[in-house]
Amino acid sequence: MVRDAIREGIGESEVYLDFIEAVSRASRVDRPVILVGERGSGKELAARRLHYLSQRWQGPLVTVNLASLPESLIETELFGYESGAFTGAKGTRKGRFEEAEGGTLFLDEIGLVPLSVQEKILRTVEYGTYERVGSSETRHADVRIVSATNADLKKLAKEGKFKEDLLDRLSFEVLFLPPLRERGNDILLLANHFAARMATECSLPYIPYFSPEAEEALMSYAWPGNIRELKNTVERAVYRSRGQVISEIIFDPFLNPFPRYEEREEVEKFPSYSLSDYPLVHDDVDVFFFKKALGECGGHQRKAAEKLSISYDQFRGVYRKLKDRIVQD
Repeated sequence: MVRDAIREGIGESEVYLDFIEAVSRASRVDRPVILVGERGSGKELAARRLHYLSQRWQGPLVTVNLASLPESLIETELFGYESGAFTGAKGTRKGRFEEAEGGTLFLDEIGLVPLSVQEKILRTVEYGTYERVGSSETRHADVRIVSATNADLKKLAKEGKFKEDLLDRLSFEVLFLPPLRERGNDILLLANHFAARMATECSLPYIPYFSPEAEEALMSYAWPGNIRELKNTVERAVYRSRGQVISEIIFDPFLNPFPRYEEREEVEKFPSYSLSDYPLVHDDVDVFFFKKALGECGGHQRKAAEKLSISYDQFRGVYRKLKDRIVQD
């Protein structure tokens, strides 16, 4: 189990290897760590690596996804409760701090913790003690806290939404996960890994591979959903492929092949302009056609440029100029 947890991370890029080295260094010091990264970038995997490389590796690793909990339940989830502590509390329940005793407690989306619960976490971190909800009995906690977030915790602290004292205590080390778009050829390495696994799941008699055009599409896409989005995209491509060579990548599964009625109406507006109006509506036309081309190509800029019969450099020049309107209009 330990070996599998350490080997699950795949990558050879310099930025990724630097991050893995930073995780290894941090694992050797029994202090809190905050992992900062975009959605789908592998924060939980990094937390597992921190745990299994640490001296606590034989202890429990307890994960709490705070985004999945109502604010009113976060305190009882973390610290447990005694029978009769509130309506419906018919028995005693251990909290996650108690379950993680001697090991690591991974708090995902730490920025969502209410201020009242932050105060209780701060006390636990500072003094190593806490009480279950509805109890006056002091319990001791031997737990290492690893937190994760995509939020700007320093900004939240300045706005009074996150306790600065708690942020100071949790941020002995802050590690930033590199987004997939910054990892270069790791994209293809991961894509081939996910493709092989999906082929096994689908009982295919071969290992699929990507055509040069498909590889170009994978490398030039921005991957806002990072590794999670790449995994879904590759698995979908393998599942839909009719042969060993994967030549088509669909980034947006919600792309409607049938134009909406309002889009048809919008297209019909442009023939009503005369040629002399071109300088006046030039930007409007670019925004419209660039949005339409990007939508049909799942956000892939090179393919969108081909659809518009212009060079990629021409496309990038217009896109940089009108990006805010193309993305937000």
